[in-house]
This record gives sequence, C-alpha cells and structure tokens, in this order.
Amino acid sequence: MKKFAWIAAVIVALVALDWFIRAPDSRARDLTRVIAEQGSAELKAYPYQFRVLKVEGDVAFVGTPRSPDVPAARMIAVIHPQVNTKDANDPAFVAAQKELAAIQGEAQQIVARQPGIKSVRWKLDRDWLTSHGIDVPDGAGP
Repeated sequence: MKKFAWIAAVIVALVALDWFIRAPDSRARDLTRVIAEQGSAELKAYPYQFRVLKVEGDVAFVGTPRSPDVPAARMIAVIHPQVNTKDANDPAFVAAQKELAAIQGEAQQIVARQPGIKSVRWKLDRDWLTSHGIDVPDGAGP
C-alpha cells in the first residue's frame, strides 16, 4: 500500500510539474482572452483557436498550426476534409489557405496592438497538430 501511495504521489508531482512548465503565464492568458474578445466572427469561429503560449519581455509567442516543416495543407485537410489539398490550384484549397492567412494575420494584429507587446513570434502548436493526427518532425517549427 505504501508503494502504491508513493507511486501515486510521484505521478501527481510529475503532472503538476508538466502543467507548470506548459501553463501559460497570466499575461499569455490575458492576451489569449483579448484575441477571443476582439476577434472577428470569422476568427472566433475558425476551427484552430489562436492563443498566446507565452510572453517573454515584449515578445508574445502565438501558437500556429503551420511552419515550413508542417505545411498548411496538412492542417487544412483536417479542418476542411472536403478540400482537395493535393491540388495546389484547387480553388477551394486556395481559398482555405487565404482564409488561414487572414485569420492568422488578424490574431497577430490583435496581439501586436496590446500594450507592452512589440513583436509577435510564431511557435508551432505541436499539441494541436498531434492531437489531430498530424505527424510533426522532431525539431520542426518556429
């Protein structure tokens, strides 16, 4: 019984440590709330919810589902399964890419306008991608 209690305590401590390491700071949570409050209807309804992962000094790191290592086509295939992402000239695919760029740009502008923020950097949202079945190469992402 003591061994079980010790193992349970270690697991709880590891979960707490993981949460502490990953938990966004209060400034990041505030900026994420601002995105949700000030975003357009399109931003609010978009299947990927942009959020601030952390703030370091005057730099906000915002999650993104795309990078040179994880092309937007993979993410678009998940959120718009009806779109032919294998044909770069497919009008629906082109429209989905433009929509993603516009929504991401809007989230960036909202964060960049906030007091104390001088720049926005993108950080690949590995958790979202892997939870949606998208393989992320080791070392991938901004």
